Amino acid sequence: MSQPKVFALLGPTASGKTSLALALAQQIPIEIISLDSALVYQDMDIGTAKPTAQELTATPHHLINIITPLQSYNASQFVSDCVRLVTEIHARGRLPILVGGTMMYYHALMHGLNQLPQADPEIRAKLSELKQQHGIAHLHTLLKQLDPHTAARLPAGDSQRIERALEIYYITGKPMSSQLDHQQTLTPPLNLFSMALVPANRAELHQQIAVRFQTMLSQGLIEEVENLRQKYPDLHPDLPSIRCVGYRQAWDYLSGLSDLSTFIASSTAATRQLAKRQLTWLRKLQPNITVDPYQNSQLLPQAETALRQFFS
Repeated sequence: MSQPKVFALLGPTASGKTSLALALAQQIPIEIISLDSALVYQDMDIGTAKPTAQELTATPHHLINIITPLQSYNASQFVSDCVRLVTEIHARGRLPILVGGTMMYYHALMHGLNQLPQADPEIRAKLSELKQQHGIAHLHTLLKQLDPHTAARLPAGDSQRIERALEIYYITGKPMSSQLDHQQTLTPPLNLFSMALVPANRAELHQQIAVRFQTMLSQGLIEEVENLRQKYPDLHPDLPSIRCVGYRQAWDYLSGLSDLSTFIASSTAATRQLAKRQLTWLRKLQPNITVDPYQNSQLLPQAETALRQFFS
């Protein structure tokens, strides 16, 4: 039995994926499956650049607004949901399009899920306490001793991944890097074809990131985070939702840990780092087609042609 087909529109943040997908929806009967780990959260609209209510109504979207900021969502859930949705969309006689930049989710679709252990709340609590007492630099130094390969590839301030790598070591007694090296590659559950939007000029991407963040500020990003704090009293900065770029920085600003100019600068810098990581993932994933979204005047017809040919 042949695997169901799905067309993926990939790219770094601010590369124009959403607008291109919505333009395609005007030409072709598609349904969009979000490939964005931040869009799953309800009440987090501005800082995630979520499609507007009108756009969500005009074109069927999936995996958007499916959990509260207090909950979590992972690659395993995404793969399961995506495979189910692709089958359902085909059954409706429409075409499924993956759109987003969470490359870890796409990697899981292509190569299968790793077999790393589930989270251990007790170990996480101890690591969080260590971080509070000694800082993230201490945890990074500890990781260098226990898993130097993983420590070398993680930025010294990447708290989420450093803590996860340490957690895996303490659960299994083995470095995460050695376990990943021995993971078996699985057959993808879907027939995937990818088109990546990759700006050739990084400065253009950085400019677009800066412009978009100023737009988010004018739309009320700070007020949105204030509302989140009021609506969800149990929110805290170590939850995956508040770790999203822009939200953690706004949280610190509202907590009096930074001033407005620092908040803006740190948010823009964090978004650039996110884009850099996404581009690194894309090089490894080797998309079927790569185009420059800022220089290609034929972007929409090129995408439409590729999509129609793949599904024909």
